Amino acid sequence: MSQTAAAIALSGQPTQEELNSPFIVSADKFPPNLPWPNISELARWSVSSFKFGFGPECLQDGDPDTFWHSDGPQPHFITIEFPRKVAVQKLSIYLSHPQDDSYTPSTLAIRAGTGPSDLQDVRIITLDKPDGWLTFDVSSEPNEDGEGLKPIWAYVLQVFIVANHMSGKDTHVRGLRVLGPIDLDQGNEEDPFAWSTPQFMMYEHIR
Repeated sequence: MSQTAAAIALSGQPTQEELNSPFIVSADKFPPNLPWPNISELARWSVSSFKFGFGPECLQDGDPDTFWHSDGPQPHFITIEFPRKVAVQKLSIYLSHPQDDSYTPSTLAIRAGTGPSDLQDVRIITLDKPDGWLTFDVSSEPNEDGEGLKPIWAYVLQVFIVANHMSGKDTHVRGLRVLGPIDLDQGNEEDPFAWSTPQFMMYEHIR
């Protein structure tokens, strides 16, 4: 899905229409103020490769002038591993085509699973010269009331760079945040693989 065709740009405080949009775009260099909780710090972050001084720490340092810079053969990817199964609602990613040109991703595959060996694509995003923070649901499955999309339950999330603009080889990502559901209790009730007995619940956070 093209960013330009489906995105709603933020104008100050997000409206309900903006919050219900599949894609939210903020031209500000800093992360937008959104109601979904930022759960990024719960995870361990790693990347497929990086140039010295441009590692995975640049994805969360809050500085719009720093960025992860891959340094190796394709494919490039960011892996986010949680110590327990969590509900992931959205991703916010900061990309800047005017600054990064052919280093800017043009197609992203969002993958989820219980470990690096069983990741499956849950969302494919196609971008057209993005510049700013793009926030989108990781799932494409509607929730029960039809007013939004379900969260994805996973131990591991991966942002896979499928292609760059102008067939660029290395990639730049200036920021990335993982957002959970607004109502965490409701999210827990929607877990399709929830443990139901005390004996199994004792081990639900062990991999």
